[in-house]
Amino acid sequence: MKKLTLAIFAIATLISIGFAVETFYTSRNEVPEWQNPEEFEKDVFCFARVRYSSWGRGNRWATDYPDSDLNFSYRLQQMTTIKVDPNPVIVEFTEPEIANYPFLYVVEPGRMDLTPEEIEGAKNYLDNGGFILFDDFWGYEAWENLKYNFKRIYPNRDFVELDTKHPIFHMVYNFDKKPQVPAINVAINGRAEGITWEMGEEGRHVHYQALFDDNGKMIALACHNTDLGDGWEREGESAWYFKEFSEKKAFPMGVNIITYILTH
Repeated sequence: MKKLTLAIFAIATLISIGFAVETFYTSRNEVPEWQNPEEFEKDVFCFARVRYSSWGRGNRWATDYPDSDLNFSYRLQQMTTIKVDPNPVIVEFTEPEIANYPFLYVVEPGRMDLTPEEIEGAKNYLDNGGFILFDDFWGYEAWENLKYNFKRIYPNRDFVELDTKHPIFHMVYNFDKKPQVPAINVAINGRAEGITWEMGEEGRHVHYQALFDDNGKMIALACHNTDLGDGWEREGESAWYFKEFSEKKAFPMGVNIITYILTH
């Protein structure tokens, strides 16, 4: 990937990391480690994944873990001047420690079924300035499930579809089209036909929908009918997939999202 120098102003005032709440991986799977300067020991960005309650097959929250989290953390520190913790963490909405993380990642929210305690924790987190990225969910049912859970948090707020004029598509990398990233097997099987979506016609059109607070600050972004996490996780498995989806779409869009929330 092309390296990039990015000026992030007052970054230390925007990011505060206390400690790693939990990690499950025993190997970094050849993802390099790095060391931040001592003066940035506490003022670094940390990728925090949410473990949430769900219905149906369990552990949906762990999809693509840990490779997506490790690879994205590595690429973020490589491609920008943001200081990044090499050790991503797992948190829960019910833990007060989530206040230490300005960014939370929720994967496969189409199966999310938050408890009343998780609803309260998520609301407190968002009301106090946090941001949640929802990724890797396809089709109508999955979208309705995310909306149902969020209506329990904010009954009077709705997600708003972003068009490509929104700054989040132009923070570092410019996107004229909303990036769609399929799972690697879908991409390879559909390569000849140019298929980049899952779930048939339900998943054909990609959506980036945001939730804003009363002051117009984006507090959540739902990446629907796309799978950025697979683009992060699978970067080393296929040179073609890396070039077409990881390098051109998944990592650049992830960088744009992080730099947007840290500067807005």
